[in-house]
Parts: sequence; structure tokens; C-alpha cells
Amino acid sequence: MTPEEFRRRGHAVIDWIADYQKRIESFPVLSRSKPGELRAALPEEPPETGEDFDAVMRDLDELILPGITHWQSPNFFAYFPANASGPSILGELISAGLGVQGMLWATSPACTELETHVLDWLVGMLGLPDKFKSSGDGGGVIQDTASSATLCALLAARERATGFRSDEKGCDGTLVAYASTQAHSSIEKAVRIAGLGSRNLRLIEVDKKYSMRPDLLVSRIVADRAAELVPCFVCANVGTTSSLAVDPVPEIGRICREEGIWLHVDAAMAGTAALCPEYRFINEGVELADSYCFNPHKWMFTNFDCDCFYVADRSSLIRTLSILPEYLRNRPTESGAVIDYRDWHIPLGRRFRALKLWMVIRHYGVEGLRHHVRAHVGLAQELADRIEKAEHFELAVRPLLNLVCFRHKGGDDLNMRLMEELNTDGRIYITHTKLDGRITLRFSIGQTNTQRRHVEDAWRLIEETAGRLEKD
Repeated sequence: MTPEEFRRRGHAVIDWIADYQKRIESFPVLSRSKPGELRAALPEEPPETGEDFDAVMRDLDELILPGITHWQSPNFFAYFPANASGPSILGELISAGLGVQGMLWATSPACTELETHVLDWLVGMLGLPDKFKSSGDGGGVIQDTASSATLCALLAARERATGFRSDEKGCDGTLVAYASTQAHSSIEKAVRIAGLGSRNLRLIEVDKKYSMRPDLLVSRIVADRAAELVPCFVCANVGTTSSLAVDPVPEIGRICREEGIWLHVDAAMAGTAALCPEYRFINEGVELADSYCFNPHKWMFTNFDCDCFYVADRSSLIRTLSILPEYLRNRPTESGAVIDYRDWHIPLGRRFRALKLWMVIRHYGVEGLRHHVRAHVGLAQELADRIEKAEHFELAVRPLLNLVCFRHKGGDDLNMRLMEELNTDGRIYITHTKLDGRITLRFSIGQTNTQRRHVEDAWRLIEETAGRLEKD
């Protein structure tokens, strides 16, 4: 493809994306595609010779688009926000065009230095402790997801607890990790991958707000030490997946300090809220953490994937993950004057993710980002008020930020039928969880173009559908 043909086709692709954004509300939010439907429509063998690009674009419309669940729809209220934006998409395009492989500072200095600088910006933007800035002993790095950030934190915790012997000899079965019963499933996956094993993950019960109980955490630590086990890692949540609950990080942090245990704070869902000073209560106690992460690809208008991971002491992380074969040796690395992010995560290779994050921050500005966060939280609070006044519905918990957890009073079966009817209808998409053993519907507000009318229309549809089901 020549530069001129790329220019012409590129304009067509940008037009397609812009048109898609304009008509996105015309599609069913949840794809109606059936298992195997797309594969059945595709040829058995790849083309022997290149095809016309127009034919590819036609198939994009006719074959691919019907199999898309429209995460960017303003009527997408499922799971969590995944809100892309214009500047983020353009940043991703430029990154792809540059084709940077940023494993070392030397392989593209701008890729590394922009990332370091933007991660330092975010420390101030979110009101995080200065110890997470690169100017001290800590620093930040962009991971693909919070799952990877958790794994890296756990690996560093493992090595610190064993004097960096586990990297050489492997785990001996004595290391123990802790999280709440509401913690993300990535915690269990991390303990498996890190060699601790699922049996050595302690899930701590929660209180009525679904936050970890520090007293029970202490009890489990004491019991494990008595059994000659070695507590090495605690994950505290700032915004759980099920209910956006926040663990008591100050108390958990003090326990970890006293016990010499690595504290990782997972703020993947809610961390963006701290852009607004009035929501920075979610960061209380983070100064006691050894590591912290949040996902701009959830609620900061930066398309997937982009997780910001911070450590208070980067030397522990680097010592855990660094391997330097001869073919990667170079003068800048050996000088010690640069950061090589290959030492900060699992893969060697890395994309230029910082570019899209930098473009988002520059386009919106801090105040622009705050405006949208406040709008989403306001819409969630308004919806919660409606639910509290509704005769047949109830809140499972008062929303802290932008996630509304509610249920119909008719019981689990009715709530599941209600969700399935709504999602089949196609005008909105919501998901569910279980809180206190009861089916709970989740309504997450945070997509880039969601406005009050979308939330009001969704609630009207929920009430109408529930009313119809009640009569059946």
C-alpha cells in the first residue's frame, strides 16, 4: 500500500469511524449474533491474492458489525465504562503508524520519557502520594490491564518476602496472600501464576458496605503465622467490580506496615474519580501502599488497553523482573541514567500507549475530565433517587460514585428475567452480580456520550418491562 493509497483509504476509514459514532444508537447494544455465525459466513481458506479494500470495508459492515457489542453506545450500562474518545482513537492511530517497539529507552527514547512524564502528571492530577513519582524511589508504568499490574505487584511482594530467593528456587508453599471476598477474580489468577497456589489465597469477609473487615484480616494473619506460613501480600480494593465498594485502606495499610506485608491498592474501576477533589476520599490511606493501579481505559476516555501502575520502590519490581541478555545490552541502559520499562512488567515488548493518554489529557484538560466525571456521578445519584422512590424496586447499596446496584423486590427469578428481556430488546445493556446471595442488577454510567436522556429513557424502559413481567 503506497503512502498515497494509504492516505485515500485512511480518509475512508476515519469517515467510517465517524459515521459509526453518529449512528451507534441505531444498533442493538448487545450483539444478537449466534455462536459460530460469523465463522460460517467467512470463507474456509484465505485469499490467494490480495483483495480490493472496498470489499474488505463491505464485509466490515455486513459481517463484522452485526457481531459487535457496542461498548461505546451511550446506552451501554453493563460491566464498567470503557469509554474511548476522539483524541484517544487518533493517538492509537498515530502509535500504530509509528510502529514503535518500546522495550528499551534506546529503542525509542520518546516512548519511554513521555510515559514517565504522563505518569508523573497523573500523580498530581489524582492527588496521589509523591512517592509514586519517578523523581524519587518510585514511579509509574503503563500496563495493559489491572490484572497484569496485580500480578507484577504480587511477584515483587513474593520476592521481597523471600529475600529474592523465589525467583531462583521457586515457591515453597508457605507464602500467603489476602483480599476481600469482593476482590476481582484476577487476584486468584495472579496467585496461581505466581506459584503461591489458590489454597494460599485468603478471602476476607466484608461488612454491610461490602468493604474488607480489618479485624478479620488481622485474625487470618495471626493464624497463618502460627501455622508457620508467611503472609506476603494484601490487595485492597478502591471500587470493587460488584458494587464499587471501597476497602478501609488506612486501617489495612497500618496492619501491613506493622506486619511487613506488601499492600497493593486496586483502584481499576474508581480511580479516575480522584481527578475531582471532592472524590479524593477514595485515596485515603494510599500513602501506606507499596503499589497502586487504576485504569484510564475504564473511565478516563482512553481506549483499551491502558492501566497505570505505580510502585513506591521501583528497585524491588525491577530486581524481580529484570533479565538482561547480551542482545539487549546498550550504553544508555548500562549508564543507569534511563528507565527500561521492559523491567517493569511481564512481556519484553511494549506498545506506545502513553501517546493516546497524553493526547486525551491535552485535549480535555484536567477540568474537562472532571466535568465528565462529575456528570456521570450526578446521573448515577439521580437514578438512585428514582429507585428509592419506586414501589417495586430497591437499592442494594447507595451508590458511592457512578455504579447503581439495585433489584426488583420480586426476587431472583424476576430480576434475571428482567435483565434478559432488557438485553434482548437491544435498547440498553445491563449486567448483574450477587450481593448477600441475592441477584442484583448493575447499572454503570460512564460512557463518553451518555447523557441524562439516555439514563431517563433506560429507567423508563426498566419500569415498563418490569411492569409487563409482573403481569405474566
